[in-house]
Amino acid sequence: MKFLDLFAGIGGFRLGLEQAGHECVGFCEIDKFARHSYKAIHNTEGEREYHDITTVSNEEWRTLRGTVELICGGFPCQAFSIAGKRKGFLDETRGTLFFEIARAAEQIKPRTLFLENVRGLLSHDKGRTFRTIISTLDELGYDAEWQILNSKNFGVPQNRERVFIIGHLRGERGREVFPITRENSGAIKRIVNGRESHGHSTYDVFGTDGISPTLKTMQGGNLQPKILVNVNPSGNGINGNVYDSERLARTLKAGGGSGNIPKIVQKPRGFNKGGEHEVAPTLSSNSWHENNLLKSGIRIRKLTPRECWRLQGFPDWAFDKALEVNSNSQLYKQAGNSVTVPVIYEISRRFE
Repeated sequence: MKFLDLFAGIGGFRLGLEQAGHECVGFCEIDKFARHSYKAIHNTEGEREYHDITTVSNEEWRTLRGTVELICGGFPCQAFSIAGKRKGFLDETRGTLFFEIARAAEQIKPRTLFLENVRGLLSHDKGRTFRTIISTLDELGYDAEWQILNSKNFGVPQNRERVFIIGHLRGERGREVFPITRENSGAIKRIVNGRESHGHSTYDVFGTDGISPTLKTMQGGNLQPKILVNVNPSGNGINGNVYDSERLARTLKAGGGSGNIPKIVQKPRGFNKGGEHEVAPTLSSNSWHENNLLKSGIRIRKLTPRECWRLQGFPDWAFDKALEVNSNSQLYKQAGNSVTVPVIYEISRRFE
């Protein structure tokens, strides 16, 4: 399928869709630094390129009708007004970025819409936001299905739950995509040291312990995720499952003798009652320095930008291209804003 990549970021949607055999014909991204990475990674020659989606006219969108079969994008979650003159859901969503997706879909009429957002979209504004989105798609002629998927179930050690919405144009509906389960997901394509592989390895993480916290934009304030590194020369402590800064941090496990097992000591904070843990709990991205104390020869270091990109399923060659055109601070931000590539691949390989 030929697709239009909206709110494109660094191209996580694009990479997963292309791995599944689909073809990009245009993209839209307002952040110039993300565009630098996107154009360094992907061959965009001859494609439509848009920057501020709010300035693209209906007439311009209509020129893509008959060419674009799929529109994809992850959009910011905003509250919608459900008051006023009730002129229809498109009127109610005006002023939000979801409206821009709806406007493009109304003009282009692709067969499929492929959207992503945070899990909280389902309960945002007491559920009114999500109801408005589904009702808008219905008004536009799309039957919708959706599912919450967690990146940790698709070959990357990151606990990242997102809701994915598929819209099928009425009258041209393809097969249903959801539900996706571990049993029906098939061979998961993973990125290991920059190379694609299939199936699982001993380093895959599917449990809740030892998974990276959800990557965020990580702008300033020392917000980058942290991992544990064994500094005990005897080799006790974390038992061989934390890699150095040039490799992906995976399961954090304690090892060694019972007297040398490192402990993560959490102070009580909010709903967290605190306590000691032999397996590292998810480290907070914004209060690790005051809420995670370490014992038994262990220090904390940040994840590198490369590791954050790997946590989103990007191959090293893509990161290397982005590294040539962007600073570390931008690379952190871009990883946090991206979708997880293997999740996109697993969904998009089901499109007809």
